[in-house]
Amino acid sequence: MKRNSFLDSEKNDNLVKQASFLAVAGIISRIIGLLYRSPLSEIIGDLGLGYYQSAYAFYTIILLISSYSIPSAISKIIAGKLALKEYRNAHRLFLGSMGYVIIVGSAASLVLFFGAPLFVEEAAVPVLRVFAPTIFIYGILGVIRGYFQAHRSMSQTSVSQVIEQIVNAAVSVGAAALFIKLTMGTLEEPADEASQILRAVRGAQGSALGTGMGVVAALVFMAFVYFVNRKELIERAENDFSADIVGYIDIFKSITGVVTPFILSTAVYNVFAPINNKIFVTLYPVWRNVPQVVATSHWGIFSGKAQVISNIPIAFSSAMAAAMIPQIAGFMASKDTESAARRIGLGVKSTMIISIPCAVGIFAFASPIMLLLFPNTRPNIALGSHCLMALCVSVVLIALSTLNSSILQSIGKLNTPIINALIALALQTVLLLVLLKFTDLDVFAVAISYTFYAGIMAVLNQMAVRRAIGYVQEIKKTFVIPFICSVLMSLVSYGVYALVLLAIPNERIAVLPALVVAVPLYFVLLIVFKGITERELKRLPAGSIIVKIFKRIHMI
Repeated sequence: MKRNSFLDSEKNDNLVKQASFLAVAGIISRIIGLLYRSPLSEIIGDLGLGYYQSAYAFYTIILLISSYSIPSAISKIIAGKLALKEYRNAHRLFLGSMGYVIIVGSAASLVLFFGAPLFVEEAAVPVLRVFAPTIFIYGILGVIRGYFQAHRSMSQTSVSQVIEQIVNAAVSVGAAALFIKLTMGTLEEPADEASQILRAVRGAQGSALGTGMGVVAALVFMAFVYFVNRKELIERAENDFSADIVGYIDIFKSITGVVTPFILSTAVYNVFAPINNKIFVTLYPVWRNVPQVVATSHWGIFSGKAQVISNIPIAFSSAMAAAMIPQIAGFMASKDTESAARRIGLGVKSTMIISIPCAVGIFAFASPIMLLLFPNTRPNIALGSHCLMALCVSVVLIALSTLNSSILQSIGKLNTPIINALIALALQTVLLLVLLKFTDLDVFAVAISYTFYAGIMAVLNQMAVRRAIGYVQEIKKTFVIPFICSVLMSLVSYGVYALVLLAIPNERIAVLPALVVAVPLYFVLLIVFKGITERELKRLPAGSIIVKIFKRIHMI
């Protein structure tokens, strides 16, 4: 019988290619997310965005504790069995994982729905309750995604991510407008504060519904793909007579033993968002005598705009981390530490080649990028652009710490990222409290604290990887040359921006040709400074196309 592409993908050992599937999907998803955030923020306003982000922060934590880490954890466990050709045990782990998330997801959804008043301010409670069912659905989706990733097949997850975001965007904007129209009778902004709050809450509820419907659409797609491959997967499992069959009690113990550290690590790694939200919207108005609606609006600018933009380039590091977990877990199961170390080096270099120029570009073009994507931010452009500039450094630091956290989990150091995250969280919380209490930095203080948190995590995780596996990252071509090329790229592209701005006094238009020039220029400089080889360039997203273009102009 001829194997289909899903099972053939197990033989594919190209780490960057597999990560690129997820990276491209992640970037497309986040671009879609940005595109719909602009009309959404026009509809629900900064206040509605603030309520949405407040609820979303606590939804994310419950999701992290219950379901979010499932794909990475499941891919690690199953990849170890697949590396040893224990196909029956791999499939039993898949079924056991499904039972696990159904139980845990149901409990988490109920906790979020009934416990909403304990998590967020009163106005955001209805928004958080709309998020509750999504946790249950996401757990099932996560198991199927993790099963495919364990086979080193990322294309299915990638497509599902794009579908999820498209449906999310369409429903979020449509439902937000519909909910406001049904409640208020009009989309116009009311004059009194009580009506403004009601309007913002209804719009945020519509946006929250979009998140859930996106997950439902992705689950339908992934379930369809699984059932298309189900017959061959079961046949392969039934024809496996080489392994001792693991009982379901042992499977649940194994899942719990691996999933729990993943959950704790991911939860601690992301708990700064609800903590910072609670501190900022609760304590800051009292300490600095600021109206809470103003603090909530500013939180919406930071979390719903600046942070959304800074998260786009982090998609590649998240994809690389997801791709590395099953590969490194497989190498470690086979006791091939040399191959694992090579994969780590390749993963870090590829991530930095993408992350560093994005960070420098965000710093240089913070204001025009913010206006391009969120035109209604102009009254608060100084606050929004300063937050984005402060977050640009975190792009590199989060990318590096995310990758190293997954590496540590892959090599069995499951508790190390948790300890490092707790240390970083404690330090950033102290810094945030001090900045909010004794300075007038407003939400800019949150951006500074977040960057500080990312720096502590990056340093501690990098040191832990070095101690654990004796791995030392190459510095010059991984960090120094990409940074030099990025600075030169930004200087030239900003010059283009300034010249276009003289002719067309519109920042949103002037930034577009500058960004178009920046991308090819960066790769030209990278080749000139010998920071990347042709083989490495081909492995990046759209790398083959870039290589063909450069060969035509004799750059390679």
